Amino acid sequence: MSRIELTLPLPVDYRVDDLLTFHRRDVQAVAEQVSEAGLDKGILWQGLPARLSIRFSVERVRVTLEVDGVTADDPAALRSLAERMLGLTQAVADFEVAHADHPLLGRLIAINHGLRVPQSASPFEALSWAISGQQISLPVAISLRRKLIQLAGRRHSSGLFCYPDAGAVAALDENALGQAGFSRAKTQALLLLAREVVEGRLPLDAWLEDEPAEAIGERLLALKGIGPWTVDYALLRGFARLDGSLHGDAAVRRQLQRLLGAEEKLSQPFVRDWLLPFAPWRALVAAHLWAMS
Repeated sequence: MSRIELTLPLPVDYRVDDLLTFHRRDVQAVAEQVSEAGLDKGILWQGLPARLSIRFSVERVRVTLEVDGVTADDPAALRSLAERMLGLTQAVADFEVAHADHPLLGRLIAINHGLRVPQSASPFEALSWAISGQQISLPVAISLRRKLIQLAGRRHSSGLFCYPDAGAVAALDENALGQAGFSRAKTQALLLLAREVVEGRLPLDAWLEDEPAEAIGERLLALKGIGPWTVDYALLRGFARLDGSLHGDAAVRRQLQRLLGAEEKLSQPFVRDWLLPFAPWRALVAAHLWAMS
């Protein structure tokens, strides 16, 4: 087994519960185990099963990676992954300064000061999760995610499943996914996405650094079964691009209706236009709406 460990500083306003809540979605905890101290998550590291452990203390976080097998000692890559997953690369302070005085959003910013958007471990994880969750309830989406992990994921020696990569998903057949509960449309979209990644036409990991969100979105929207909501969610959760317009998200529309005190449901065009002045942080506004109690 290979082991890499590092410690990172945290901002004084870091919201640990946001990260833990995001990874606590599946109560069966097949791939993520959350405790008050932190998170253990199964991931693939250089193609090998690994357990990523995140432990919090006062203004610090210790990150440990335990890999089944021999792998390159690459603390810089682990640091980059941890900073992205923790949301530390997001310019939330700039957003808060720009909109703290907004007559409606300013109150949410004050309540949720320091809010960041926790990230999936990879863009493929975020995209495949978004496809699984299209137009169904959250509990059903979580169940489908678990079944995908159990179908295609590899198991770390700790017992945690590692979320499958594109190659593992591409190797599945339609019948296996159908028997697991995936609709025909979701099955075809997942397999198409995975195969495009495997064949090099969608270099998702290479896009992480500086590929414009518009260019990523254009390439993804060209795939059958991937629509604007899926793209915006994946840009937010997988690429940390904070300007996706999540006006198609039912929870965003519902929470904005509450914020505005509107009696009737808000249309997608209305929510799109309301979010527009908040560019380039429209998805971060959506995250504040999600966080409304």
